[in-house]
Amino acid sequence: MASEALAEEFEVLESIYPTELTKLSEKEIRIDVEPEEIVDGYDTLKLVLDVRYPDDYPEVLPELTINPSEGDLEDEEVEHLLKELQTVGEENLGMAMTFTLVSHLREKLSTLVHARYEHHKQEEAEKERLVVEAEEAKTRGTPVTPESFLKWKAKFDKELAVKKAREDEEKMKGMTPKEREEYKKLATRLSGRQLFERNKDLDAADDLLEEGTVSVDISQYEREAIEEEEEEDHVTFSDSE
Repeated sequence: MASEALAEEFEVLESIYPTELTKLSEKEIRIDVEPEEIVDGYDTLKLVLDVRYPDDYPEVLPELTINPSEGDLEDEEVEHLLKELQTVGEENLGMAMTFTLVSHLREKLSTLVHARYEHHKQEEAEKERLVVEAEEAKTRGTPVTPESFLKWKAKFDKELAVKKAREDEEKMKGMTPKEREEYKKLATRLSGRQLFERNKDLDAADDLLEEGTVSVDISQYEREAIEEEEEEDHVTFSDSE
């Protein structure tokens, strides 16, 4: 009687899965299983479900084996799917349950594929966010504290002074003693712009001390210092002096 019931179930399954089902023996079949929903543009998962029916089926559960035919499955994922199929089978003892088991497996495959797809999207979004942050960091000013700004300014002024001293020495080599004396006087005299720049630097330092940290474009300070130095290079001396 059990064999007749199984034969009838095979006949129904063959009509439902005409291309997916393969009959391996009188008591064993193989069904190709894929998700209910396919995610466009993303790798899917396909499984092979082997079902071996014991003599007492459907009063006892069939033996189930799952193997991936397309895509990868972790061992833990295979075990989880088998446990869920066992639970569904126990709920349907005494009845033909193969179609119910396959339907449940297709549903769970869809859930697994969608979860993987969402994880993939999150990874891509995180990569994009890191790229955007890196590009924004390149265009932002250098964040400094009052202490680091004053330390940088002292180092910059020292380097600028050493450079100017060397250039002055080279310039004065070709001057007469009178021209050297006049050049030294001009070098030690603060111009109106220099006085303004000094006051501006002091005010900037005070603002730093009051506000904590700011974003300072140090390259602007350097460009202005170089422009000032180039202006001084145009100093000329009249022959009458």
